[in-house]
Amino acid sequence: MRHRRALLPAFAVTSLFLAAACSSTAPPAADGPASGTGQQVRAAEQPAAGTDHSLTVAAAPTAAATATATAGPGRSGHRAHKTSLTVSSYDGRTRRAVIADKPSGKDGSPVSPAPSTGSPGPSARSSGPSTGSPAPSASAATPSAGSSAAPRRAAVGDVIASAPAPGAPHGLLAKVTKVIGETHGGTEVQTEPATLNALLGDATAKGDVPVDPSSFTVDKLLPDVRVSWAKTGDVHAGPKGATVPLGSLRLDVGTEVPTAKDAPASATASVHGFVQVAPQVDFAYGGAGTDAPPGSAYLGVSGDWSSGWAVKGRAAAATGTPLRIPFAKLHADPVLQVGPVPVVVNLDLTCYVQISADGRATVDVEQSLKGDFKAGGTFGAARGWTPVSSSHMNSTPVHASVTAAGDVKTALGAEATVGLYGTVGVTADLAPYLRGEASGTLTAASDRSEPKATGTWAVYGGVDLSGTLRLQLSVFGTPVVQRSIPLGALHREWKLTGGSLSS
Repeated sequence: MRHRRALLPAFAVTSLFLAAACSSTAPPAADGPASGTGQQVRAAEQPAAGTDHSLTVAAAPTAAATATATAGPGRSGHRAHKTSLTVSSYDGRTRRAVIADKPSGKDGSPVSPAPSTGSPGPSARSSGPSTGSPAPSASAATPSAGSSAAPRRAAVGDVIASAPAPGAPHGLLAKVTKVIGETHGGTEVQTEPATLNALLGDATAKGDVPVDPSSFTVDKLLPDVRVSWAKTGDVHAGPKGATVPLGSLRLDVGTEVPTAKDAPASATASVHGFVQVAPQVDFAYGGAGTDAPPGSAYLGVSGDWSSGWAVKGRAAAATGTPLRIPFAKLHADPVLQVGPVPVVVNLDLTCYVQISADGRATVDVEQSLKGDFKAGGTFGAARGWTPVSSSHMNSTPVHASVTAAGDVKTALGAEATVGLYGTVGVTADLAPYLRGEASGTLTAASDRSEPKATGTWAVYGGVDLSGTLRLQLSVFGTPVVQRSIPLGALHREWKLTGGSLSS
């Protein structure tokens, strides 16, 4: 594992960062994507008039790293098809793309010599399409070997959805507005942003898909951060032999935290522990047609959560406000296969330690915590976008004590953002915490030679969940949100233990 931007092994589907979904999983469909199929892109069969247009939601096979879908005004019902077109390059500044047609093999699957296959991560870059090459004559476009027709080219009006591609590391959802001409890499086109309803139309889709823990890119922000994960067929055990459940990502951290200015050296404060999360993406769409907003939509992140941490010493926030110390940033771009359409989800997690203390209380506490969480946004034609958030946590105190009067609160949490095709739609901040408090008085009497301290102390566990819905959720084709919508603060707290002080 590299210290900076360590890329964990490639995507493979298993069960966050960051299991409960917003609704029940869609029933499996016979035409759903099969694991191990190539990235083709055979034309989807048109359903008979009046039939149910429900689509399966599943994790795209690893081989579908360059899959695309397209719909255009020349197709029946504007319904999306899988296609052999690929995005060879994209320039986000000019919104110009070069679209190529992969030659098909004898079995109908595309041959895959396309450049930059694999998993283009957040650092993928493109030098931009060529703009000066004149378009060759029609005779220059020869059919691929084994085919009986000329390769299909992008046309004005086409809406293209692409998995991550060169220059579009977070996927691409765009409409072709102009065909510029042919280049050595394919057809260069001008594009503009598009929306999912242009592809999904009147179809419906619902599902929750686990994010492979090994697909995350991890940026360690503190020296003592260790990353562990486990997936089917490839178990990466946690520190000191700790077991990491399948589908889970674990981060262990240890760090010192600021202490009060007048605190003795023996009061040095520290936090150490772990966060373990099995994230999944929740997606739903209920269409009303390509030219109308969908009747319903949902996008969110959910999963199982475990953490355990210890806080010891006399901590203090430097300015009296909570001090947040991020210790790792994670990013993944899982691709959901929604019928023929690759829907690219962008998931970011920032794990952090947060301290809020007055520098007077000395604490020695440990806690283990387990539960689940869900955060997202749901759309309905009558109410528009509304937030969804829930968390159920149970904790077990391993050890807890507080001495001296004062307060301290520590959280070991994660902030998650989830969006589509490079636009942020939902931000959620999950912060399980420990809070200790002590109060008392120092009294002396004339008949006593020593003062006596009396008072009470208590330790509480709790969880805060907050977040925001963003404008960019309009990528579904829904009306633009005029302002960011808070998820609403979810707050739960429970008493772990307590006692009295006397001397």
